[in-house]
Amino acid sequence: MSEAVKELVSILDLEQLDLNLFRGVSPKITWNRVFGGQVIAQALAAAIRTVDRRPPHSMHAYFLLPGDPKVPIIYDVDRIRDGRSFTTRNVTARQHGHPIFSMLVSFHADEDGLDHQAPMPDVPPPDAVFDNPQARDALLAKMPETVRRFYQRERPIELRPVELERYLGKDDKRDRVNVWMRAAGRLPDDPALHQCVLAYASDMMLLDTSLAPHGRSLFEADFMGASLDHALWLHRPFRADEWLLYSQDSPNLHGSRGFSRGLIFTRDGKLVASVAQEGLARLRRKQS
Repeated sequence: MSEAVKELVSILDLEQLDLNLFRGVSPKITWNRVFGGQVIAQALAAAIRTVDRRPPHSMHAYFLLPGDPKVPIIYDVDRIRDGRSFTTRNVTARQHGHPIFSMLVSFHADEDGLDHQAPMPDVPPPDAVFDNPQARDALLAKMPETVRRFYQRERPIELRPVELERYLGKDDKRDRVNVWMRAAGRLPDDPALHQCVLAYASDMMLLDTSLAPHGRSLFEADFMGASLDHALWLHRPFRADEWLLYSQDSPNLHGSRGFSRGLIFTRDGKLVASVAQEGLARLRRKQS
């Protein structure tokens, strides 16, 4: 297991302060704000700790204030409902005495019934994408420095974008963006941990998809981006340390707010999760 994955597993192991109160920390990195996926994953981990024998199936979150990576985050779980079929929790994350994040989580055990799903897109397998180190480095050498740093940095989630070439020029307009992803090391056999790791990864790359139809990217200095809200639905069992295809599109961008959707498939085509997010994709004002 890589050091980045060990650190991710560590920060998802929250410290319990009281019956419904938990404390999480951020990785020791130089970012000036907490990664949104971290707060989603830690809030989910806190909610799971208050529920017996029912897995989460949906969560709906709002980012209220940027998180400060230098201080711990306090997660306060409100046990809204313990029903016969569904359990509901509301999690509020606080720093410096203020709420920075709020998430509603619903839990439900699987039931027998009808079954269908959207088909998986026909894309090259992960072994054919970004797998050859020499070809990878040669392609990254052509990329802008911000893109190169992002993909060369050690991270807990390994990413293999199918359409990496779109970062080479502004004329590459795309309706859909596909990324293979997995934890960058073997995880323990705990379904709750895999759910939290997927929640963490679900916030990666999604907002950038809202600029793909314009041939632009949040890696450009012209843009400032931030997640505003985030919804995740878990459909079927999966392992976050095996390859998952994150297939994304953006139906709308208006008023500097981009709306993006994602479907997450296992390598053999099972739809395991759906994601929706609105985020800020603001053009920076030019200095006069």
